[in-house]
Amino acid sequence: MTDDFKFSNASTLAAPATSAVAITPSDSAQLDRVSRAVFIGGAGDLAVLFANDATAVTLKGLVAGSILPVRVQKILSTNTTATNIVALY
Repeated sequence: MTDDFKFSNASTLAAPATSAVAITPSDSAQLDRVSRAVFIGGAGDLAVLFANDATAVTLKGLVAGSILPVRVQKILSTNTTATNIVALY
């Protein structure tokens, strides 16, 4: 399939995601790479380690269907109640 936008701005953070991976929250495993954004399929809280931080932060009261423009290295199982989480790249 032809991709008319392949070389225009695909690598900038403002560009739309070009791949995605379903995430199982884990207190030990890091993501394969830092996310561009995170999709929340089921409402709840999301505990993360941001790309350049070592302190966990819990984002509370997230709405189902939200896309968070956050760059995270880890999505923690402790304090995460949101479901159907997808990392966007």
